[in-house]
Amino acid sequence: MIILKSKEEVAKIARASQIVAEVLSKLKEYIKVGMTTKELDTFAENLIVKRGGIPAFKGYRNFPATLCVSINDQVVHGIPSPKKVIEDQDVIGLDLGVIYDGFYGDAAVTVGMGTLPSDTLRLIRVTEASLYAGIKEACVSARLSNISHAVQVCAEAEGFSLVTAFVGHGIGRNLHEDPQVPNFGLPGKGPRLKEGMVLAIEPMVNMGGSDVRVLSDKWTAVTMDHSLSAHFEHTVAITQNGPVILSQV
Repeated sequence: MIILKSKEEVAKIARASQIVAEVLSKLKEYIKVGMTTKELDTFAENLIVKRGGIPAFKGYRNFPATLCVSINDQVVHGIPSPKKVIEDQDVIGLDLGVIYDGFYGDAAVTVGMGTLPSDTLRLIRVTEASLYAGIKEACVSARLSNISHAVQVCAEAEGFSLVTAFVGHGIGRNLHEDPQVPNFGLPGKGPRLKEGMVLAIEPMVNMGGSDVRVLSDKWTAVTMDHSLSAHFEHTVAITQNGPVILSQV
């Protein structure tokens, strides 16, 4: 069931999402070659708590950390570790959720370390562009799959593939709510978008094939062909004046 939010509820989601955006921005400044992914996790958790938020991922279905750190062929849900050191030319997805006053915010960015090859830079750029292509379609009375189709067209036009095993989602009092928001599909399908819907739109784009598998830790998803992957996400409110991105600084 799709839950429409009041303006007051959207404002609370916006506050949670603002904390997410602020922490991700600080992480982008903080991250350096030689750090461990556990250091990033600790840094993020401290900033969330300082802002009055609660880490949304920590303990969610037994996930052990605040931050998802997914490196290179890791698509999503990478678990931070004191043994995993960030290296030059790593491609790092940072995915973060926050609870504030009973409502959730969720966003992700991908950053590259050092001087990256041109095709890697293009993967990151196109993945982010595909997110914004999808957001542009998040308008009242449009069909949900218009978002999915716009994401797919943007990424595939550049020769990349979309991960189909994971999708975006509604968000509010729960981290994952209806509707699911795939990153592929034909336009004109699914429910019509209405004011009060809030969606976490999150393309995951691979340099190689779209297939993924989950490692033995039961969380970390990697590309089957070990190609690089990138991930961007925003929490977006559907309004009469068009889509409003809640998770940006």
